This record gives sequence, C-alpha cells and structure tokens, in this order.
Amino acid sequence: MATIVFCSVNKTTQTTARRCLLAPLKRLVRAGESHSSPALLPGTRWLRFMSHGTAGRTAAGRTRRGALALTGAAAVTAAAVVAGVLANANHFQRAEMATKVSPAAEEREQEGDILERCREFMSPPVSDVAVLQERKGEMCTRMEMLIMQTQAEFCKALQEVDGGTFKVDRWQRKEGGGGISCVMQDGKVFEKAGVNVSVVFGHLTEEAAKQMRSRGKVLKGKDGKLPFCAMGVSSVIHPKNPHIPTVHFNYRYFEIEEEDGSKQWWFGGGTDLTPIYMNEEDAFHFHNTLKEACDKHHSQYYPDFKKWCDRYFYIKHRGETRGIGGIFFDDLDSPSQEEAFSFVKSCARTVVPCYLPIVYQHLNDSFTDEEKDWQQVRRGRYVEFNLVYDRGVKFGLATPGSRIESILMSLPLTARWEYMHEPAKGTREAGMLEVLRNPKEWV
Repeated sequence: MATIVFCSVNKTTQTTARRCLLAPLKRLVRAGESHSSPALLPGTRWLRFMSHGTAGRTAAGRTRRGALALTGAAAVTAAAVVAGVLANANHFQRAEMATKVSPAAEEREQEGDILERCREFMSPPVSDVAVLQERKGEMCTRMEMLIMQTQAEFCKALQEVDGGTFKVDRWQRKEGGGGISCVMQDGKVFEKAGVNVSVVFGHLTEEAAKQMRSRGKVLKGKDGKLPFCAMGVSSVIHPKNPHIPTVHFNYRYFEIEEEDGSKQWWFGGGTDLTPIYMNEEDAFHFHNTLKEACDKHHSQYYPDFKKWCDRYFYIKHRGETRGIGGIFFDDLDSPSQEEAFSFVKSCARTVVPCYLPIVYQHLNDSFTDEEKDWQQVRRGRYVEFNLVYDRGVKFGLATPGSRIESILMSLPLTARWEYMHEPAKGTREAGMLEVLRNPKEWV
C-alpha cells in the first residue's frame, strides 16, 4: 500500500533531513499501514515541488522548500532521495501523488468505523456518533465526516507551522443542529485563523427561500414549510506577514425535502487565494494544485470554476477582484450525487497541499511598515466583499439561530480604510492592483 509523506527542505538542512527521513519512517514502522493524509502525521511538513519545466523562477541563491513523496517500497531509498533534493533544491519537480488518494484510503473512508475516524477530529462530530453509525451510507453522514476530517487536517497543519493551538468552541442551534468553531488568534504566524464546521437543519425562512429561488431553484414546500439540512466546512486565514497570502475555502452540502417527500440536493464550494503582494510562483502552485484535483473528474471543471471564481469574488464598487481566485462552484447536482461528492472530496483534500507550501515559502520573509500598511488596506477590501456581497454571509444572517461569531469569523482582527488611497505608479502595490483589475490565467 502506498503512503504519501510531505517533507520540507529549508535552510537548516541537517535538521530537516533527519525530520524528513526519521519521523515518517518511525511512524510507518509503528503504524504498520499507510496513511492517506499528511495531516495524520504530526510533525511532518506538507510541502511539494512545483514543475515549471525548467529550474524554476527563484532568485539565485535562495533556498527553496519542496516535498518528498514516498511509497512503502521506496522508503529504503529515502536517504539518497533527500541527498539529491538538498543538492539541487532549486529544481522543481511536481510530486504527482500529492493530490491523489490510495485505494486503501478510499476503502477505509467508505467502510471504516465511524468512531475510529472520529478520534482524529478536533472535536466529536455535531451529530451523535450513534446516529452517524446508523445512517453510515447516507450522504448527510458521509459529508459530515468529510468536513470534520477537513477541519482536523487543516487545523493540525496550521498548528504545526504556527506553534499555537486552536480554541475549539462547540455551539448548538436551538432550531436544530450546531457547529464547531476552531479559532487561533495572535499566533506567531497567523493573526487570525478560523476553521468552522456547521451542521444545521430545520425549515427555510421565506427570506432564505427567496435567495434559493433567485438562483433558479423550484421549491415546493408543504404548508409553506421547506425542511432543509445544510452542512459545510469553511476557513479564512489571515497571516501576520504581508508576504503570506490570505486563503479561504468552503465546501458545503444542501438538502431540501419537498411536499411529496422527494429531495433536492446540491454541493457548493471552492478555494481562493488573496495575496497582498503578487508572486507568480505562488499563483502557479495554488492554481495548478486545484487544476490537478479538478482534472481527475472533468477537464472543464477547472477552467469553468476558475472563471466562476473570478466573477464571484468581484468587488463591483471597486472594480477589482478580492484576490487572484482559485475555483468556485455552486448548485452542483450532476452528473450524479456520488460523482459530485467524489469531486468535492478531491477539492477538500487540496486545502493543505495548495496553501501550506506557500506559507513555509514566505515564513521568514522580512517586511516594512509600509508593506504592513498595504496589507491593512487590502484587508479592508476583503471585509467589504464579505459584508456586501458574500452569499454565505447573507444566508447565515437570514437563518434563525445562526451563530454570528462563526459567520463573522472570516473578518480579520485589523484592517484599514484610507481616504482616496491609490498606490504610486510603478510600485509593487500598483502591480498588485493591476492583476486584481485584470484577472490572469495562472496555469
């Protein structure tokens, strides 16, 4: 059985080499089985190489970080592989296994014990474990397990790089359901990092139903009532260093029962990046990781959902996008429920490998007060989009019993609005604005 191990190559080469070689191998010996997710290996860093066809675009002499993908059969050659990596750290090679999952992992997800999987989560699931066991094959159960797993993997990856700890806050909704908010504030790396899970059910309000109808949904309730179940995982990360981008992702499932007992269902979500300063290598890595995940399911998913993302995260009153995009989709109810869920799983599994390499890349970048001020201005734009346009925020505020703290978790601790602010021509700040006003193709 294959196992995937992501390791980092940094300035402290001896320490890193020992970490890359010994820690994963010890875990392999102890576990005696493969692990599908790098987040299940505490202490391992999830970095991988990006293929640019040549030696990359890095400035001369700058050490790069990458990833090492190992299989059980190749573990004995790890020392030679790491030595080669250290000798040629500027040469990027994509680890093709980075976004793939072994058949054994797929089988464990489908057939594995619910309770055993729950032990790896940040908190017990929102739904009772006994209920999840009883309804193991239903989509609501499978999706809840996926979003809990995604939350746990991302939180553990962020704790690894920051050194801080997430506060785990469970909450209940009296109308039905609840959620788990994991928030880390004032860390060493992240000013504010939030990863939320919510599982709610009840009846749609008229206002929420209007939002659904405006998206083309034909809803037939009984006596004006529309029973629904909605669940998802969402995250927004605001780093302290302006050279580390903000990232957002959200993956969700919605189910409505109509008057005749039939159900409408759909998936939605996406992942997008909001850099403060433009770095084309970061953009390529981020978008290419998402493209690889999309391409496993349909060749049109990435180009279509990339365009959708650019359209959705657009600040109309500013004439600029919120960031450099990624993918975004909604109302996905084809070609089948199983295939749509499989696609969402692939997307959810990219959140660590598409973002953490970028964080490690810029972890020790120095920055000036002026660069920090620009970060604050750009955060102001982030706030404007979320409060004025974001569909999730609007739906949450229109749903009775919604938890305001969780809905507004996406907002940064600090932001800035300067009157008539416009960066000087020819500056990196002006270059960033040019990209935001004219979205590019990164892959």
